[in-house]
Amino acid sequence: MIAVELPAVPRVLIAEADPWSRDLLAQVLLNVRWDARLDVCTDGRQALELLNAHAFDLVIADWELPGVDGLSLLRDLRQRKRNPPLPFILLGARNDVASVREIVPLHPTAYLAKPLGLESLTQRFQDLLVDAGQLVSLEIPALAPGMPLEKFLERRREESDGAPLMADVELAVKRSLNLAGLDLKLLEQEIRADPQITAVLIAAANSAAQHHGSSVQTLAQALPRLGAAQSMNLILGLTLKRSARLSDAALGDYAERYWELSLHTAEYAYSLARLLDLDQERCYCAGLLHRLGDLALLRCLQEWLNAGGDLDDELIGESLYALGAGFGSALRARWRLPLELRELIAAVYQLGGGVFSREALVLNLAAQLARLTPHEGVEEIAKGRAARLLKVDLPELMRLRKS
Repeated sequence: MIAVELPAVPRVLIAEADPWSRDLLAQVLLNVRWDARLDVCTDGRQALELLNAHAFDLVIADWELPGVDGLSLLRDLRQRKRNPPLPFILLGARNDVASVREIVPLHPTAYLAKPLGLESLTQRFQDLLVDAGQLVSLEIPALAPGMPLEKFLERRREESDGAPLMADVELAVKRSLNLAGLDLKLLEQEIRADPQITAVLIAAANSAAQHHGSSVQTLAQALPRLGAAQSMNLILGLTLKRSARLSDAALGDYAERYWELSLHTAEYAYSLARLLDLDQERCYCAGLLHRLGDLALLRCLQEWLNAGGDLDDELIGESLYALGAGFGSALRARWRLPLELRELIAAVYQLGGGVFSREALVLNLAAQLARLTPHEGVEEIAKGRAARLLKVDLPELMRLRKS
């Protein structure tokens, strides 16, 4: 490793095209040094421009960067004859002898093979960015003077981290580990009720880095495409993010209610799909994710509180009513969830006019059943359009309600 004396606040460049790998790198690094100044880019030409404009203390780059690849970036930096050499971590999927021979003469600080390991990545960052005995305290950004809640939420809508975690992630991974490694089938059962994990893994499995044409629309499809190591890294990486858990009791109560509604909708959708010989897992996922926006908004409200903002039950309710749907739409678009899955989620709220699939009818009917109070019957639902078009009669709805 290259020994280097870092400034009090290090400046780090992350050059990575895949958004989920990029996010994981940033979160692990910020977990080691919350005060680090990050510059993030998606291709090699942007990285070169940043390197020419600023003095960095660490560069992390993927070998397969578009434009100018990571190895060319490293070669360019080594030709500049900086003393001491700029610490440079090269990432890549290549581990053959020829590739290693190509890397070694350029003296990277480290070459880390993908999928990245959280423990080894954390240790590298600690070795490079934290002096022995140094403590780096987490500082929560304060609100701008006079910042109203509505403005704060408008800004966070386009860049929120998504929903809080509802599953015990570390326990889920531990239960799914055995002598042969991570059992993806067991892991799926452990995490399939968590909207945030489900959405992130589906989105990551559909990213360009996976190089597959067919879209992934369920957790069961996402896990094997990502593989055990990357799935585990993404899941554990979610725990590193700020406000991954809601600490405010009132926000936690709201989150539990929305989560339970999502679960009930998903379970009804699964049962109806099985009854009608439709795609059960896809219907389940659509039902589970339909309240993702409300949960994401609650997480942003936790951030508002942590930054010193005031909040009461009335403000929580008003914010959810006014902005919950917008948060959901923004997240699903930004994470590029498959259009077919988004259409099923939309059917939870309304069918609209025109032609719609039987699965869309299933989601609409499942949501109606999930919203019923314990004292309400299913008679009115049986008369509705979704039940009639699916030919699900009153006795069948009553059996579903009791199951």
